[in-house]
Amino acid sequence: MTTDNRPTRGDLVSTRLGAARTRLILDKPFLGAMVMRMPLLEANPDWCQTIASDGRSIYYNLDYIEQLSLNQAQFLLSHEVLHCALSHFFRRHHRDRIHWDIACDLAINPLLLAEGMTPSPDAIVLTEFEGMSAEEIYPMVKEHENLKPHDDHLYDDQEDEGGGDEGEAGGGGSSRDKEASGRGGGEPKQDQARGGQREGAPRPQPLSFQEREALEQQWKQRLAGAAQSALQAGKMSELLQRHLENLLQPQLSWRALLARYMTATARNDYSYSRPSRREGEAIMPSLRSHQLRVVVALDSSGSVSDEEMRQFASEVDAIKGQIEAHITLVGCDSELSSEGPWIYESWEPLTLPQILSGGGSTDFRPLFTYVESLMIPPDLILYFSDGRGHFPPSPPAVPVIWLIKGKGEVPWGERIQLN
Repeated sequence: MTTDNRPTRGDLVSTRLGAARTRLILDKPFLGAMVMRMPLLEANPDWCQTIASDGRSIYYNLDYIEQLSLNQAQFLLSHEVLHCALSHFFRRHHRDRIHWDIACDLAINPLLLAEGMTPSPDAIVLTEFEGMSAEEIYPMVKEHENLKPHDDHLYDDQEDEGGGDEGEAGGGGSSRDKEASGRGGGEPKQDQARGGQREGAPRPQPLSFQEREALEQQWKQRLAGAAQSALQAGKMSELLQRHLENLLQPQLSWRALLARYMTATARNDYSYSRPSRREGEAIMPSLRSHQLRVVVALDSSGSVSDEEMRQFASEVDAIKGQIEAHITLVGCDSELSSEGPWIYESWEPLTLPQILSGGGSTDFRPLFTYVESLMIPPDLILYFSDGRGHFPPSPPAVPVIWLIKGKGEVPWGERIQLN
């Protein structure tokens, strides 16, 4: 009796992944609609030891998928497609690739857990990052350098990245060797456990910038369409819904937003008021200038790093020169820094003081009490913090701009997310 018609291991795994996609379409239409857009390809095990994506297809290791349950397979497919839908292949920019890959996984996995999905055994999840974007998580990844993604992110040229040992970047310890990856067209190794030679898909070429740019636009369209259908069906968690709403809104960098708000507050303008008779009959414009007075508050409780404070101070310094702003710099944790305040005129470079005491809990109230005591009230308050602390019960009469690191919320004022 011949056994030629029996399904192979590859057929069984392919059937399981097909069933996982079907279940996603029925139970998670947002994720299922996007997973259906991506071909599923069995990969050469020499380069792929778990699962991977290059933004166009999903590659999987037969042995790895075979050990997972149907629910875990759904999680993995959804994980890969969210990398694509959230344009992680396009948003890295100058960031270290290894740390960026970890940040992306830490951003995605809590979204899938909120959807009630079952993670794979090697998925990395830290609840402290729930609801945060990869950009928000990235500065904190250095505190968790022992983590590794469970999958391969195949968007960039691996040999042109820097930022650490290439062999540590992949999920599940997958090889980064160019010859073993199949990119060089080498012969696949013999796999005795499978009873013969299985080639599998070779490692795909990295995306060019033009390809990443085109894919980003394509995935934005897919994301918007799938999100609209899922929202109408009422099958999406609140956490994922909020994340997508923020992503689909037009985005500006925090530097551009800060410049826009500070420039809008400045009062340099032309006046066409009628002149006195001694000035003649002609109505000529005259510049009515008011120097912008800004109080800049830095959260010195330790929730914001020195490097981030320096970046913020550098940006404020660049803007203040353009709008001729007078800066009062104040440090505050649970109380005002005893060394300050520090005063900077528009022509003086704004640099952080060498000593900025702090390290305690965060209380925003002392800063606003200080502002109320000033003889000349400021035109604007900039507060750089993580947004976690005690707020005054009511907003001041002065406009407030909060530059927030993390996911802290503010009860009033303009909130700018530090990305």
